[in-house]
Amino acid sequence: MSGVLAIANQKGGVGKTTTAVNLAAAFSLAGISCLVVDADPQCNATTGLGVQPLPRHPWLMREPLEEFIQRTEDGPLLLPSSPCRADADLLSTPSPPRLERIQRRFNRVLGQYDAVLIDCPPSLGQITRIALSLADHVLVPLQCEYFAMEGLALMSELIRQVAAQSDRELSVAGILLNQFDPDWQLAHEVAEEVRRHLGPQVLRTVIPRDEAISAASSHGRSVLGYDIRSRGAFAYVLLALELIKRFMLPQHSGGVDEESSRPRGAGLKSD
Repeated sequence: MSGVLAIANQKGGVGKTTTAVNLAAAFSLAGISCLVVDADPQCNATTGLGVQPLPRHPWLMREPLEEFIQRTEDGPLLLPSSPCRADADLLSTPSPPRLERIQRRFNRVLGQYDAVLIDCPPSLGQITRIALSLADHVLVPLQCEYFAMEGLALMSELIRQVAAQSDRELSVAGILLNQFDPDWQLAHEVAEEVRRHLGPQVLRTVIPRDEAISAASSHGRSVLGYDIRSRGAFAYVLLALELIKRFMLPQHSGGVDEESSRPRGAGLKSD
């Protein structure tokens, strides 16, 4: 990836945080140094990796961001968020000088990681705009349900606006089909429709509905740390491998090989 991946969609409940936490864990399993940045005042990525939220938002503190980064049990490092309402309100107010300070402080930590994942809030507001201004690529999770494509045009327009205003070349890393239930006919219809309309932008890997994914979040773990043999864990390993190949991330020795990691009968890819 060679940069920063924002995981964004203005719709809630599509799996942004779940994707950030589990993709980061899969990257770490492959030997890729990964930082998760929780940009959502709900702090779900923070608690989902077993870390307590901060009393104040680190983006607004005077200390270097490195001082707030914490190790997690499942491998990736984490820059936690804060539920502080006053800080969220401040970040939601446009301010070019504040944005420049955040970008300058953020850029100081980038060289320490192979990949940085930013978990965005479910909105098109200012905090999401800040996150996109820090990113090189955007991953858009899409729930395999009715109205799945609703709002994608707005998301695409926001990406275009931020790219025009930012020094970064912001591109769509891919559309991720999420929460796929193979026993639900509508899920297959939605997946086919999305692929028909968006073509190569849609990633081949599909994330299934899996109880282990939900259970892992309730224990403050990634699904790879909670149940490495689950369908959900395997799907996120496949997603990491697809993105490694797509963006030529450095897969270090000791990483996961796609063929050797594929259990018999696992069919989580959709062509």
